[in-house]
Amino acid sequence: MLSLEQVRGFVVVAEEGNFRRAAERLQMTQPPLSRQVQKLERDIGVLLLDRTQRQVELTPAGAVFLAEARRLLALAEAAPSTARLVAAGHTGTVRIGFTATAGFGFLGRFLNQISRALPEIELALAEQVSAAQFDELSSGKLDLAFARPPFDRAEFDGRLVHREPLVLAVPDGHRLATDRPMKIDELEGERLLVYAPGPARYFAELMTRMLAGVSYDTADRLTQVHTMLALVAAGRGLALVPETASHLHPEGVCYRPLMEVREPVELYAVWRRHPANPALRRVIDLLETWPAANPVHPASSAGSPSP
Repeated sequence: MLSLEQVRGFVVVAEEGNFRRAAERLQMTQPPLSRQVQKLERDIGVLLLDRTQRQVELTPAGAVFLAEARRLLALAEAAPSTARLVAAGHTGTVRIGFTATAGFGFLGRFLNQISRALPEIELALAEQVSAAQFDELSSGKLDLAFARPPFDRAEFDGRLVHREPLVLAVPDGHRLATDRPMKIDELEGERLLVYAPGPARYFAELMTRMLAGVSYDTADRLTQVHTMLALVAAGRGLALVPETASHLHPEGVCYRPLMEVREPVELYAVWRRHPANPALRRVIDLLETWPAANPVHPASSAGSPSP
């Protein structure tokens, strides 16, 4: 195994081109320095220095090793400072999960705020459905999740960060493809794309409550909103989607605001209670300064969807 003392001794000898001057610089005697470098060469298995009586020159292998040795010493010197910065939360990595629809609106704005306020913190992103995010929070693979409720409040802490209405995605040419806000009961008898109750449980249950008392035909069961919109464009059915999905503009799809906001779509920031990652604690502190989620109001008959 190489020691830092051996590596540092080799670097100084290479820079001085002389064992005596190198020993003086290192404040040691020449014989132990010579033994250090010789042991280094034995450990590596190659000759690093070409020795003459008056000077020392690098062999080709020694020239290559010198560059790597300097890099190794620089890392070793920086390691204590880096460790202190990580412990204080001034640097480090925060692993963030998010749902696809969170990426359409809220997520980008918040990531930009983190980058401005905490530029030394690296963000690692993973797009996942909410259930998968909670599993990875539990296992420690994620630090922070932007996910849909409900979540286990005994295990996790969280904060509501975004609230928005559902809107109706309609294929062009459909009888409901107009500009005016619509009532829920206008969906009576329509064919609707629905959410898979397992991976998209939150939206499946929200849609069921939203359409209570309305009779409709069920089309495909899906998980991702962008897939839903593609199938709306193909004429497979209508879909209730979060309003931020209207930032996507697939050809052949228009969006209708709803007059009744029976229950808005909610997005939470969720993290393990008592997080160990100091960088995460700083992100959470920043999250606490984020404006509270605005209430959602029904669309008026002459208006457009709530922002």
